[in-house]
Amino acid sequence: MSEHSFTSDFHSLKKPKNISPRNTLYYSSRVFFYKCSLLLLILLFQAFVLDFVFRAPSKSASSVRHDLQVKASQLESQKCEYGMVYVYDLPPMFNQELLDNCRDLDPWHSRCNAISNHGLGPKVTGLSGVPEKLVPAWYWTDMFAGEVIYHARILKHKCRTTEPGLATAFYVPFYAGLAVAKYLFTNYTAKQRDWHCEGLLNWVQDQPPWRRSNGSDHFIMLGRMTWDFRRSRDEDWGSSFIHMPLMKRVLRLGVERDPWDQQEISVPYPTGFHPKSKSEIDQWMNFVHNHKRTSLFTFVGAKRNVKGDFRTILQDQCYNESSSCRVVDCSGTRCYDGTSEILESFLASDFCLQPRGDAFTRRSTFDCMLAGSIPVFFWKRSIYHQYEWFLGDESEKFSIFIDRKDIRKGMSIRKVLEGYSGDEVRKMRENIISLIPKFVYSISDEVGSTKDAFDLAIDGVLKRFQEQKG
Repeated sequence: MSEHSFTSDFHSLKKPKNISPRNTLYYSSRVFFYKCSLLLLILLFQAFVLDFVFRAPSKSASSVRHDLQVKASQLESQKCEYGMVYVYDLPPMFNQELLDNCRDLDPWHSRCNAISNHGLGPKVTGLSGVPEKLVPAWYWTDMFAGEVIYHARILKHKCRTTEPGLATAFYVPFYAGLAVAKYLFTNYTAKQRDWHCEGLLNWVQDQPPWRRSNGSDHFIMLGRMTWDFRRSRDEDWGSSFIHMPLMKRVLRLGVERDPWDQQEISVPYPTGFHPKSKSEIDQWMNFVHNHKRTSLFTFVGAKRNVKGDFRTILQDQCYNESSSCRVVDCSGTRCYDGTSEILESFLASDFCLQPRGDAFTRRSTFDCMLAGSIPVFFWKRSIYHQYEWFLGDESEKFSIFIDRKDIRKGMSIRKVLEGYSGDEVRKMRENIISLIPKFVYSISDEVGSTKDAFDLAIDGVLKRFQEQKG
């Protein structure tokens, strides 16, 4: 196109009739106003973004961290069939300070060894008759160390949550057994025996989870027998912890339960064997299964200086049947931590005699079964309605019952036990060996799919609370 034609076309365009100087000014003003408004909105939006980024980073980061923790707990809870457990962080006087003052927990000797290694005690030395590669799994574990063991394990449990709102159960890690033990055997007042227990309940009742449920979804582990916490009158034995009104709805795990108390669950006494892997459990079960037994039965214990002492009768029968029975006399010694001689005696015997002691149950029962020896009971309350989460409710499959009245009348224990056939003995031993993983306490949670006594106890608590909530 030529320059001339372009100029001609341009001049030939007619100016619109409706455009006047006044209209042009109005139109330009409106365009300018809209542009300014848009620019102002953009600036305000940018200012808002900058303010969010630079003025509130700490709040945002904290909120994000909290949200991530909640999400992680929610994802973890999906792996926990029966829900999750929240562990209270108690004032130190109710647990850690008791450990720190371990030399003062007993009127006669230090308890520092007993509570060492998170309650497992010192590593075993000089243990004979055990496969060398399994010796590292053995400790001199105290029979009353359960409170420390449970606390250490639950802090690392896969179903622990730090969010109370996600919890099915609330664990109170109060070392009640350690707290009251100091006051049991000497002349202390009832107020002194109850001091820690009352202080604990005064603290926990102010916590929001407790106020919501009045303690009905809370549980505790008591490392001593239930009778040490059931004082009815000031002049009686022990603490009145269990009878305190605030304890009415709290579920209690303990090494011996009152069969008529539905709020108590008995859990196994800790033995000295604490495997760290399923392989170690399997090796021990294999060893016990194939071990040669040279004695029919064994008795581990001490006579009591009381008239008609039943243990004296058992020990005398054992000494009179020395070709069939082994004796480990604990007179003047502390056998409850375990010694090499005790384990050797159980490993070498088909049966082990289990009379009641200060309570109906004994740590010795689990030491005996761990060695594949068949326990012989003389009180039904020593096994019936005890440890059902772990041993089942058919104790006749793994134990023998002989009425103590018959023994007092002169019945021969040897003749009773010889009445069982070799097949019957083997079957009972196989049943016992199959139970070993369920009543030992592993050193960690890393034992594959095998659930130990601790795992079964926590599963049982969570399941019970879940069903309770419907």
